[in-house]
Amino acid sequence: MALAGKTMFISGASRGIGLAIAKKAAADGANIALVAKTAEPHPKLEGTVYTAAKEIEDAGGQALPIVGDVRDGDSVAAAVAKAVQQFGGIDICVNNASAINLGTIEEIPLKRFDLMNGIQIRGTYAVSQACIPHMKGRENPHILTLSPPIRLESEWLKPTAYMMAKFGMTLCALGIAEELREAGIASNTLWPRTLVATAAVQNLLGGDEAMGRARKPDVYADAAYTIFNKPARQYTGQSLLCEDVLLANGVTDLSIYDCIPGSDLGLDLWVDTPNPPGYVQP
Repeated sequence: MALAGKTMFISGASRGIGLAIAKKAAADGANIALVAKTAEPHPKLEGTVYTAAKEIEDAGGQALPIVGDVRDGDSVAAAVAKAVQQFGGIDICVNNASAINLGTIEEIPLKRFDLMNGIQIRGTYAVSQACIPHMKGRENPHILTLSPPIRLESEWLKPTAYMMAKFGMTLCALGIAEELREAGIASNTLWPRTLVATAAVQNLLGGDEAMGRARKPDVYADAAYTIFNKPARQYTGQSLLCEDVLLANGVTDLSIYDCIPGSDLGLDLWVDTPNPPGYVQP
């Protein structure tokens, strides 16, 4: 129960990976403040901020659901203030909110470009900035941003708009790590090597076929949980991959995370192989 009594502030956790990370911490008895835009059920997406809060409480934690927009600085500040008022401070900040569109520069209008870069970059900056004053002096504070390692080989520089938005999150997180080293607040990024079974994969990347080639959201949640328990003053400024974190922490069999055991796993963007070099499936 390493995270018992800790408070997590997480953006966009009404479903998928964000909710899995929140529930993993909640199982220890953590407090979870979650801010998301989904207040009413969406026709194509499961869950709302309120159904997520119920799942978090059922998992063993305390939940504070907040409807808000991470692009709106005032909305973010108000959400963080509510979390601090209810739980007394913030130990963990998770930048999960994200929008995806894999269109080319000729296909994506500025409105959609602004949406992705607003949620990913401005949202990460706003949420982190609002949480940091309430993380100073806490025991082992961590900021975790769900974004990829920056790869500048030509094959990874497209699609332009989504690449810019996700790399922007990573640059923000790595900059924060350097600015907060002396304060002892860790800031890292985390990304999966393979597809993870989420609504985005279902709706945008190939439906059931893609879901069958994915790992469960647990691979992300377990890796994030491992990071939250690392010493913040030393474990910071890294662009991490979920599977690498798990293997380094003693996991020996990654197949436990496969949606379909033995399937040909699909790679996520910005990674070359589904498993770390040298790993052999037991």
